[in-house]
Amino acid sequence: MKEQDLLAKYRARLAQELGGTLGPRTTQSREYRQFRQESLPNQATWFEKLCKSAEKIIKLRVPADKAAIMQEHLTIAHLNCTPGSVLSLSYILPSLIIVLGALTSILLFNSIFFTLFFVLIGLSLIIIIQKLPIYIANSWRLKASNQMVLCIFYVVTYMRHTSNLENAIGFAAEHLSPPLSLDLRKVLWDVETERFDTVKDSLDAYLETWRKWNGEFIEAFHLIEGSLYETSEPRRVELLDKALDIMLQETYEKMLHYAHNLKSPITTLHMLGIILPVLGLVILPLVVSFIGTAKWYHIAALYNVLLPVIVYYLGRNILSTRPTGYGDTDIGEVNPELQKYQNFVIKIGGKEIFISPMVLSITVGLAIALIGFLPLILHAVAPSFEFELFGFKLQDYRASTAPETAGVLLGPYGMIASVLSLAIPIALAIAIGWYARMKSKNVIKIRENAKRLENEFAGALFQLGNRLADGIPAEAAFGRVAEMMPDTVSGEFFNLVSTNIRKLGMGLREALFDPRRGAVAAFPSAIIESSMKVLIESIKKGPFIAANALTNVSRYIKEIHAVNERLQDLMAEIISDMKSQITFLTPAISGIVIGITSMITTILGALGTQVTKLSTEGAGRVSSIASLFGDSIPTYYFQIVVGLYVVQIITILTIIANSIENGADKLGERYAIGQNVIRSTILYCLIALIVMVIFNSIAVRIMTATLATS
Repeated sequence: MKEQDLLAKYRARLAQELGGTLGPRTTQSREYRQFRQESLPNQATWFEKLCKSAEKIIKLRVPADKAAIMQEHLTIAHLNCTPGSVLSLSYILPSLIIVLGALTSILLFNSIFFTLFFVLIGLSLIIIIQKLPIYIANSWRLKASNQMVLCIFYVVTYMRHTSNLENAIGFAAEHLSPPLSLDLRKVLWDVETERFDTVKDSLDAYLETWRKWNGEFIEAFHLIEGSLYETSEPRRVELLDKALDIMLQETYEKMLHYAHNLKSPITTLHMLGIILPVLGLVILPLVVSFIGTAKWYHIAALYNVLLPVIVYYLGRNILSTRPTGYGDTDIGEVNPELQKYQNFVIKIGGKEIFISPMVLSITVGLAIALIGFLPLILHAVAPSFEFELFGFKLQDYRASTAPETAGVLLGPYGMIASVLSLAIPIALAIAIGWYARMKSKNVIKIRENAKRLENEFAGALFQLGNRLADGIPAEAAFGRVAEMMPDTVSGEFFNLVSTNIRKLGMGLREALFDPRRGAVAAFPSAIIESSMKVLIESIKKGPFIAANALTNVSRYIKEIHAVNERLQDLMAEIISDMKSQITFLTPAISGIVIGITSMITTILGALGTQVTKLSTEGAGRVSSIASLFGDSIPTYYFQIVVGLYVVQIITILTIIANSIENGADKLGERYAIGQNVIRSTILYCLIALIVMVIFNSIAVRIMTATLATS
């Protein structure tokens, strides 16, 4: 009798005994939907809602070939929408932006520039929205592939002592973070809801989604599946070991090729995103002075909207080709108990008070930004007020020389106002940096402590396995290992377990996993937790089996750590170059350019004023020259635009550099942003301040001497 016939007979017998028909189990399906909702990023759920709303307005059909490709990406990203709804959104939302933007630009501002700007944005959005499922799926793959080495590690580790594929997948899903944990849970739930008859069928269907991107992941799982059919224990274990070895070897080789091909895209990104835009600011004062229609907000639209989007797009394209790697995870997502430490913590007595970092960062940012807006506020309140220090004016508003705006006061052109404008990028940097740093600082300390334990843990597990092999009970073995490893993080972990057992009377499981006093709670690490669960499960079968299990886990951890170190070495040069761009080159170049721009603006302003004065005195030829000079953009606005661009570029480059090095590590990303944004922006402001003061002093002296002799 065939397998399917047996299954049908079994279901019929159960239905008869239970008094009804057996249909799909929907309880687990609801649990899956809830877990999916909690795991998906907010932008993904918002995208789903917008797509469903757009489809209600207009329904469009996607060609079959394109629909299949788009549906594949939607499935990978677990997006609950159809290709047709995505197409509907891609036309409705851009059309709305074009219409509203064009009407606002024409009716309120009478600006052809912003009309064309909104049209360009709308047309670009059509392509972006249609490709958004691809981008979301690529992001999902980046996160998932970052966890694949650990996934194979967990499955192999479990199956060494218990040859059960379903339990092994559940074990891996328990210790992995989203998105791969979501994928593995769906594999199990698809069996429970009777979409597939066996775990193997469900797993094979899921593995096919990785056929184009990660063949070694599929090969490793096929070897694991093959071990189920081996009657020889040594052969079964050999296949499991080979599965992890293939995953590690292929990971290294792919990252090797990725690192070799990365230099050219990074150089292109640096040139298009930093060098050319910043150096272009040098000639902008000249262009603006001779093209009177160009205003500061035109430059802001270009530098603070368009260019950051282009740079981020180029960066995401670079990241989309990143192969499987081994990276860190956000332990705050894995362990919800740690989320409270994402707040600003104040300890008063024995109590901890948690303050939202967003409240503090926004408050401090607004207070500093108020300093930057002071010249505008003073002009609005007291237009005639002026202040001078060391020959530099505060406001220095000037009458427009353009025929259409003749007599209108423009500014502030004052040097002091330009200096005060530096507070605005500092305010934004502190708001972003403080928020990111306070949200990650405490948690990353806990993770770094756990990582130090992970680095030592392989040796500690080996020692623990040896003690168990000597016949020492597990409860006593922890104390023995702690005595052998004094002044180490591993020694602290094992001593904590021993203390919980000896002094608090806990059992081994409770000593390890108690939510309040357990050793795993004090050292939150998925690898450590999984290793200890392997110990708990294998010890039931005897100390020698547990000793063998721990010895093999120790070897696996060493192999993963060795490959990770080799991957870090591959990326060292590229990451070092990017960090130098972030920490020094970008802020330094931008600060110098602002100083040069300030000097050019000062010289052109003085020349324009003098030429206009001479033209009013009746000089015919001078009058024609005066018509060439328009109203220059104050350095105050130039600096704000460039300063904000520096903050944006530093943030984007930090995200890209962290993702190249560590994959989808949101915790490390936030911590790096908190460090880089504040430090680099302050460096930019210091260099801009020094160069502005020096160059403007030189410009004033040159113009004073020149005009005095003329």
